[in-house]
Amino acid sequence: MIDAHAHLTDARFREDVAAVIERAAAAGVERVLTCGEDVESSERAVGLARAHPQILRAAVGIHPHRAASCDAPALARLRELAQDPLVVAIGEIGVDLSGRSAPLPEQRAALRAQLALAAEIGLPAVIHLRDAPEELRAALDAGRRRVRGQLHCYSEGPGELAGWADRGLVPSFAGTVTFARNARLREAALRAEALLVETDAPYLAPEPHRGERNEPLRVRDTYELIASVRGVTVERLAEDTRAAARELFGARWE
Repeated sequence: MIDAHAHLTDARFREDVAAVIERAAAAGVERVLTCGEDVESSERAVGLARAHPQILRAAVGIHPHRAASCDAPALARLRELAQDPLVVAIGEIGVDLSGRSAPLPEQRAALRAQLALAAEIGLPAVIHLRDAPEELRAALDAGRRRVRGQLHCYSEGPGELAGWADRGLVPSFAGTVTFARNARLREAALRAEALLVETDAPYLAPEPHRGERNEPLRVRDTYELIASVRGVTVERLAEDTRAAARELFGARWE
């Protein structure tokens, strides 16, 4: 199995991140993508991947919550970090209109600049979307090049899958798909052609661990739910998600 999106540089892993990684490997997780949220956490994500190259890969980027920090020096540093062969994507970047992020003009500028950086370097993007689907569609459609990327923590239904696929994005399903009220999300997990599975650790622990600190080994719970919905074995779903990750992230993923 893979955990296609986590935040192992989060303070909640400060005391035991090595043990968290060991538990994931013991549970059958062969690859974890740990994502940056600003320059500092991106630097730490690369350092963590270097310390555990057998299982970790990194994404470097500035989250919409911190879009105000996306200035020229920050972009230059992200460009440097992205040269590391363990960096497979620019992210986590995107748009968030939940009311907790930077002002929308700053988010737009940060997203535009980081999409341009991803295109320049030839890496895919890891994209955050919350309460802003039309804003994100407009941002992607305004670009000159087709984006390749992961649509992190997919939150819409089956009807939106084709539109995101047309824009180059692969839906990534987190523990939210296991929540009882999310039948529409499970329908999307059934209908998706290519898909990824993630934890977003330390957030969004799946049932029956909801409310606990999430960690990569919990990705199995989400695999089991999605495999059941799709009528396949966990092993078959793992093969499908590994193939999707290789296609999206390229040779650096291996």
